[in-house]
Amino acid sequence: MAVPGPEPFVLPERELRWRFSRSSGPGGQGVNTTDSRVELSVDLANSPSVPDSLRERLLRRLSGRLTDGVITVVASEHRSQLRNREAARDRLAGLLARALAPDPPKRRPTRPSKRAKQRRMDEKTKRGRLKRLRGRPDD
Repeated sequence: MAVPGPEPFVLPERELRWRFSRSSGPGGQGVNTTDSRVELSVDLANSPSVPDSLRERLLRRLSGRLTDGVITVVASEHRSQLRNREAARDRLAGLLARALAPDPPKRRPTRPSKRAKQRRMDEKTKRGRLKRLRGRPDD
């Protein structure tokens, strides 16, 4: 399975662990007999295919989804096991690609200009005047 990113790499099929089970939800008799739900797991912490330069970043960014260095994705939205396998593979590749994406550039803090502050104060004054006019007239 090819993983896109700054340093693309390939996870060989032998490192992917597949599990199949019965899918939940409606489907009649078919849902009770076919193992169409797919779980795809990869041991990122111990995989020889993951470059060391990327391994630390993956483990850090996916720490909330990892269990002992293993990431698992589940697909059960399709009725066929084959389509769920493809969905799980695509989901895993997308997840890894997002985790490897570079950080967004840091935001440079800016201050509102003097003119912008003045416009804001003028608008507040105008709004307050408008609200005052809505009240009961003074006798």
